[in-house]
Amino acid sequence: MTDASITEKKKTTVKLDTRTITLIGAMTAVICIMGPLSFVLPVSPVPISLGTLAIYFIPYVLGMKRGTISCLVYLLLGLVGLPVFTGFSSGPAKLLGPTGGYLIGYIFMALIGGFVIERTNKIPMCFLGMILETAVLYLFGTVWLAYQAGMTFGEALAAGVIPFIPGDIAKIVIALIAGLQIRKRLKKAGLV
Repeated sequence: MTDASITEKKKTTVKLDTRTITLIGAMTAVICIMGPLSFVLPVSPVPISLGTLAIYFIPYVLGMKRGTISCLVYLLLGLVGLPVFTGFSSGPAKLLGPTGGYLIGYIFMALIGGFVIERTNKIPMCFLGMILETAVLYLFGTVWLAYQAGMTFGEALAAGVIPFIPGDIAKIVIALIAGLQIRKRLKKAGLV
């Protein structure tokens, strides 16, 4: 192997040094703190969760690969019984229940958001990336909600997506404004 190929290989792998593990742990903790904070809507079996706001921030702090690892750790913590899901719930019943598709969608949010943010810092492109990741979250959540709750796709869309669009747009705007500043400071400090 040449020096150039070794350098390229190092760039494409996730380096799990102490600083990286600490950042992943810190962002997982942020999701664990924000995820349970939820508000029940009377028109929907899906609660409004601040977990999505945390997921919007992850790519700014961790990037695509490390952000995805953080989401996976969060889901595993909830799966084994830590009360980190909405309403301080946990376990396989929650992860595989009617709202489980939204939780699984977090992984794809981190992947898509990280992919876009690692390639650009332009606000319009980041905004479009966040819209795309939200659409993928909605798709996973809606399909799973329809299946689990015995709803049609349209009914699940009306219950699990439509009421959430204004709030998610607000979360995207907050993440865009703060996320770019956070990423600049982390880069300046040599943390990303």
